Amino acid sequence: MDEPFFRLWSYLSAHPLGALTATLLAYAAASWLWERSGRSAFCNPVFIAIIALSAGLYASQTPYSRYFEGAQFIHVLLGPATVALAAPLYRALREIRALALPVLGVLGLGAVIASGLALSLAALAGADATTLASIAPKPATSPVAMGVSEKLGGLPSLTAAVVVTTGVVGGARGGLVLDLARVRDDRARGFAIGLCSHGIGAAQAFRRSERAGAFASLAFALNAAATALIVPVLWLAYAP
Repeated sequence: MDEPFFRLWSYLSAHPLGALTATLLAYAAASWLWERSGRSAFCNPVFIAIIALSAGLYASQTPYSRYFEGAQFIHVLLGPATVALAAPLYRALREIRALALPVLGVLGLGAVIASGLALSLAALAGADATTLASIAPKPATSPVAMGVSEKLGGLPSLTAAVVVTTGVVGGARGGLVLDLARVRDDRARGFAIGLCSHGIGAAQAFRRSERAGAFASLAFALNAAATALIVPVLWLAYAP
């Protein structure tokens, strides 16, 4: 009974397909847990899957580079998934045009504060150059942040963990902070959460309304472009 399973496991563990299978299984299990928790932001399936996969790689002493040989087949889908958010943006295009100047102003300020503050705190804590380079693109969504991190000499895997953690915390508590600040407008709430919490925050914003989700999608999409332009400049000022 166990021999077919053993042969299958031996094949998967020796081929890139094993990483792909492990990733899909981890996400499926994390999605189940997320549903059982009432879709709590703290049980975000992406966050839980990352923890499970990291534990599995550490326990099996599997290098990240070997794991990524198979996981890259999923990684390439991050781009199309981000582009797909254009649909709700198109439906809110009229409102977005009317608020173009405030949106661009808040966008630039938010990107500078988010990256600059993260770099400052990490530098004060004694982080080395590699860690700083990994943290610097934190305001952007994962695909962009990982690419910028790699160019700056950081660790894309660490960057991904920081970005997802930021998204989970912001998605879970962003609404509470906005409630305390008495921000009621769905456009402002969505934009603020998307700016700070990337795709995970945008997903939480869609739970409030499509309007909030559209502005959250706009924020994290534009913030990715702004981060790619601003972070290299900040890096020149903060790099050891």
